[in-house]
Amino acid sequence: MTPAFAETEPANAEITVVRPLSFVIDNNLDFGSLIPGTVAGTVVMAPTGARTTNNGIVLVGGGQSTATFSGQGTLNQRVDISLGANSILITGPGAPMRVRTFVIGSTPTAVLTTAPLRFRIAAANGIFTFPVGATLEVGANQAAGKYTGNWSITLNYF
Repeated sequence: MTPAFAETEPANAEITVVRPLSFVIDNNLDFGSLIPGTVAGTVVMAPTGARTTNNGIVLVGGGQSTATFSGQGTLNQRVDISLGANSILITGPGAPMRVRTFVIGSTPTAVLTTAPLRFRIAAANGIFTFPVGATLEVGANQAAGKYTGNWSITLNYF
């Protein structure tokens, strides 16, 4: 009789607890992978998660995601949302790339800027989520590699 073999693997479990009048990031903005064109172009990540390109940029595989945030306030509470900057640079092995035109997945969608946009919480329990997409400016023959950068979003509850 052959002896049984067993192995143990570690795994993770996560949860984020949101306090009233707070918000958290659920997913980071990720444009996925691409092959650059011979001329500069853009990749647009819509708040729905759909990606579009121009000027010969080819999208490769999946892995892209909108930034998504969750928070809690109260029904009909006013929330002002703004960005820390209207655009940012992401850096990597080649020339920096600009990320701009941040768009919130509201109805209708709206461009976020450093000037606050006013929203009302529509859920009876006060819990809300929202996606944010943006536009990435890709250089001609952009060097291969991973590019990263930081951006900030501010919510003020009234």
